[in-house]
Amino acid sequence: MADPSMMICAALQPVCGFINNTGAPAATARRFSSSVCIKRNRRALTKAIEDLQAVEKVVQEQVSVETNQLNKCDPRVELWLSRVDGVLVPIDAIEQECDQLMQYSCFCSSSLSLGKRYRLRKRVLEILEDLRGLIEEGNQFKVFGSKPLPALVEDQPRIEALGIKPVLKNLWEFFNSSNVGIIGIWGPGGVGKTTLLNTFNNELKEWGTDYQVVIMIEVSNSGNLNIAAIQRMITDRLGLPWNDTETVQTRARFLAKALGRKKFIILLDDVRNKFKLEDVGIPAPDSEIKSKLILTSRDEDVCYQMGAHQSLIKMEYLEKESAWELFQNNLSTNAIAAIESPAPNVVREHAEAIVQSCGGLPLALKVIGRAVAGLTEPEDWSLAVQATKDDIKDLHGVPEMFHKLKYSYDKLIKQQQRCFLYCTLFPEYGSIRKDKLVEYWMADGLIPQDPKKGHHIIRSLLSACLLESCKSDSSKVKMHHIIRHLGISLAVRENIIVKAGMSLERAPSEREWQAARRISLMFNDIRDLCISHECRNLVTLLVQHNPNLERLSPTIFKFMPSLRVLDLSHTSITTLPPCETLSKLKYLNLSHTCIERLPEEFWVLKELTHLDLSVTKALKETFDNCSKLHKLRVLNLFRSNYGIRDVNDLNIDSLKELEFLGITIYAEDSIQISDFTHMVQLGELYVESCPDLKQLIADSDKRRSCLQVLTLAELPALETVLIGSSPHHFRNLLEITISHCQKLHDVTWVLKLESLEKLSIYHCHELEQVVEETTDEVESKSSGIEQGSTQRCRRKNGFSEEQEIHGMVDDAWNEYAKYYQNMTRSGRINGTEHHADFPKLRSLVLTDLPKLRRVCIPRDFPCLESIRVENCPNLKTIPLGQTYDCQRLNRICGSYAWWEKLEWGCKDIMESKYFIPIQDKD
Repeated sequence: MADPSMMICAALQPVCGFINNTGAPAATARRFSSSVCIKRNRRALTKAIEDLQAVEKVVQEQVSVETNQLNKCDPRVELWLSRVDGVLVPIDAIEQECDQLMQYSCFCSSSLSLGKRYRLRKRVLEILEDLRGLIEEGNQFKVFGSKPLPALVEDQPRIEALGIKPVLKNLWEFFNSSNVGIIGIWGPGGVGKTTLLNTFNNELKEWGTDYQVVIMIEVSNSGNLNIAAIQRMITDRLGLPWNDTETVQTRARFLAKALGRKKFIILLDDVRNKFKLEDVGIPAPDSEIKSKLILTSRDEDVCYQMGAHQSLIKMEYLEKESAWELFQNNLSTNAIAAIESPAPNVVREHAEAIVQSCGGLPLALKVIGRAVAGLTEPEDWSLAVQATKDDIKDLHGVPEMFHKLKYSYDKLIKQQQRCFLYCTLFPEYGSIRKDKLVEYWMADGLIPQDPKKGHHIIRSLLSACLLESCKSDSSKVKMHHIIRHLGISLAVRENIIVKAGMSLERAPSEREWQAARRISLMFNDIRDLCISHECRNLVTLLVQHNPNLERLSPTIFKFMPSLRVLDLSHTSITTLPPCETLSKLKYLNLSHTCIERLPEEFWVLKELTHLDLSVTKALKETFDNCSKLHKLRVLNLFRSNYGIRDVNDLNIDSLKELEFLGITIYAEDSIQISDFTHMVQLGELYVESCPDLKQLIADSDKRRSCLQVLTLAELPALETVLIGSSPHHFRNLLEITISHCQKLHDVTWVLKLESLEKLSIYHCHELEQVVEETTDEVESKSSGIEQGSTQRCRRKNGFSEEQEIHGMVDDAWNEYAKYYQNMTRSGRINGTEHHADFPKLRSLVLTDLPKLRRVCIPRDFPCLESIRVENCPNLKTIPLGQTYDCQRLNRICGSYAWWEKLEWGCKDIMESKYFIPIQDKD
């Protein structure tokens, strides 16, 4: 195609010729021609610019659409846009030059002007050519953007992470271990698991890693696992194409191959139910591929089921200082100023009470902190404190928090949900005995008559973080304050009335009683229960720990025909009203009351399975009713005034279902365990408060003994415990507790307890050693060994004299122990065969033993897990050493003062691994 400008010039030649023919000067003709060409080129340039800008606008709009979708601008489009910017920049200068030359051409005719016009015309023609090329190229674009290549680590929201440093450190330790492929993190909802995972992810990006891709996925599989959604996340992070027509199974195989070629880290947040990794397309990390999988869950069992067997981390609630800081971070400056105002400061006291009520739960601290963020007046803070005690759901944001926490409850099966709600009947901040809880559940009908089933449910509730373990007592559980309030809000639907620990002096109103299924009035100050209205739906009534309760309405039980659980323990009642209507009652607790006798018609309680009359110091008469309750599983008369003088006084032959019997035998100076021939199923035996008892005998047992727990307490005259050769009554003993037995100098007889797992000794002020091992032959051998050890110690360099002595003593005892064990195992000591000592001992507790000098010589403790020593100032060594088997040991608890005085060569090594400091009790 011919150049338009050339065509225009050709068309203008006749006009120029005409001007020349008229006699006009040649210069005038040239000026006229140049002026016409400049205008013509200027118009062509303007039009081209407008066309290009229109195309550029379309392209920019398409690029914006792509970037809004987080896509990246196509590199060709990006280059074209930069070229457009480059070509448009000099056009303003060219237009100004055109204007100047057009003015100049009207008045001047120099050859210099002609040269400028020629060069300008050439430049304009070049730009026109570039513009037309860019217009044509811009109109041909079909693709304007594409997905960016995935980054190694994607940033996650940066949330304030108070109090998680120790857990984060633990996570990094597991992560850096070559033997760990799957790591599980568990804890209650709102405790900070997602924050921990986000922080870990961002640290991976900040510090760098040699892994090829890090993928974080929020699972939250509340119902059915959305496999396709997870697969889409993985596909996108790998930068792979997505095909909607593929089946989940086909895609899983493809992703497994793709991930198998990479060293990956996958972070799965909020895994609520187990699933198979291969169903999604995730290769299980192992020692070969060196990849890592880290998951969080509210349920400990889910972590186990997903493969985090040896690498499990529990997220604990925040400590006091971190909780306080997090709470303050959610307050306004005015509220903080009110808290920090000079003493006396009531506002600060209220704020601290609110923080305590949150129990270290970060979610609660944030939500409740924001709810009170603007409070400044003491009266307003006081109302907020009361709300956290009475009805926390009225605070702003709390219903939404409950909704988040409620999933753990929703996941439970119906039976577990009802058992959880039952736990709300107990007062806040208190602990609950597991065995009592299970007894309640069985009697109420929530679970079958199987304690194992009940303990399994407790384990499930612990795993789901709806209950917590008591660190000081493994036989008890407790409920977090916020979780309890959630439970109470749900319990209303089940007609459960919770009034525990509210300082009540009167019983609830008649209206509340009529609809209630379960009522808890425990730990109050109620003085009488005069109920005279129908309570036909009432199944459980808990009134224990009302110390001033003396009177029950004579007709109270007439209106409770459905009652199954009744607890009146720790009250001051002296009589039990007529109870013939309680035909469904299964659990009755009258322990620690002033009751004098059972009603004559008590035998009608044919369904009763649990009867507790322990510590009923005024009880005189039972009318032999207990022996008529044939379904009794538990009968506890321990320390009741209705005691027996001889084992044979028991009249329990008709109680075929009996599993637990608590009795007190009075006026015995010697107890022969082998005389308990009709109590072969005895599981626990407490021998307490017998001031004249000098000797306890456990002779041979023809039938297999079931005795597992033995307690010897308050026996000031007890000198010896005699155990015959196996089989004997103690051969299956798992736990023994010895307390306040002041004439005991040692308990060497525990060596014969081959099943013993826990040994606890308290307040035995004359006890000098746990096991006495002082034969002349061994002492002679140990003396020789000690001399040899002394010579070896003197040859060591770089140690102080004190260190050498300590090392000498430790070496001597180690050699002595080896010698002694060889002698005993070969039967050469005392001429008898010996079994291995303490083969199953897991726990050793020694408390307030002022004369204790030694436990025993060093030996193998293959099952020992913990040692606790308190107020034993003369105990200078413990029977462990590097040469002996104690693989399961995980803690040695004692005071710093005691630890520093230990004369024990392994102390420094053991301190870094196992020592946990505690405060000695005064």
